[in-house]
Amino acid sequence: MITRSQKPIEEYILPFLDYCEIEKGLSNNTQKNYNQYLNLFSNWLRKSGKRNLLPVQLTMKDIWDYRLYLARKYKTPRGGYLSKRSQNYYLIAFRALLDYFSDKDIICLPSSKIKLAKERDENQITFLEWPDLKKIFSIPDTSSFAGLRDRAILEMFFSTGMRISELVSLDKDSVGPLLEKNITQTLELSIVGKGKRVRTVYISPRAGQWIKKYLLARVNKIVKPLFINIHSKNPDAQRLSPRSIQIMISRYAKLAGIFKKVTPHTLRHSYATDLLTHGADLRSVQEFLGHKNVATTQIYTHVTNKRLRDIHEKFHGGNID
Repeated sequence: MITRSQKPIEEYILPFLDYCEIEKGLSNNTQKNYNQYLNLFSNWLRKSGKRNLLPVQLTMKDIWDYRLYLARKYKTPRGGYLSKRSQNYYLIAFRALLDYFSDKDIICLPSSKIKLAKERDENQITFLEWPDLKKIFSIPDTSSFAGLRDRAILEMFFSTGMRISELVSLDKDSVGPLLEKNITQTLELSIVGKGKRVRTVYISPRAGQWIKKYLLARVNKIVKPLFINIHSKNPDAQRLSPRSIQIMISRYAKLAGIFKKVTPHTLRHSYATDLLTHGADLRSVQEFLGHKNVATTQIYTHVTNKRLRDIHEKFHGGNID
């Protein structure tokens, strides 16, 4: 039965997160992100004097005012404004909350009323070619444990194309058995990716050798995570965080003389681009990346379009005098 709830929107956030886990089966990482994004919406409600706003009272003006806040007023902890893409993350979480109201027959605006911000160059991606990757890989001081760990992380990213959330969640025992013998062939590793989908990633012999060197150098053989924070004394906080890896990759890129923004996702894009450049088909790359839909993999048209042009120029009769 459709109801006009008398409970403020803010009080639905925790039940919504439970719904995401129990009924939608969303990953812990997605739930954590939704919580972060909706907390900002809660803060905006309070600042706007609308803490007690009911679902049925939400108007298009409220949505517009919130969007203006995201675009023009809110600043990140580092003092910058949100990019169009980041604004969309907050709006997507808000839309999911409205979908929850609809599913629970609570009267509110439909999620379709929230339009995402148009991103400039939305089909453009940042990737690195092998010469630049090689420069970055050569920067870590592999005579130190931290440098050895960082080199193993860089190699792992480029060899497998994993998302950062997938890489940081790896445990030592998941790769240990693979590295007990001489590494001369590509190794297979099953991981749980986005949407809790299981897929196989592949560790090249070169990446495998660096991971093996790193594991052999580890003093603490008991700690569960594969990649550890050497500065933490707390056993429960020794898993290297995504933020630490992001900072590390950015620093090595700058030291290598590469001044465009380089992130873990840049390495994932570089992995996919490298595969396509060397002849892999888009459907295979979709499987390697763990994309649910091949349409998501279409962002790599900067490679596939060039290959099609080259094939056309080489084989089409209209190009022959």
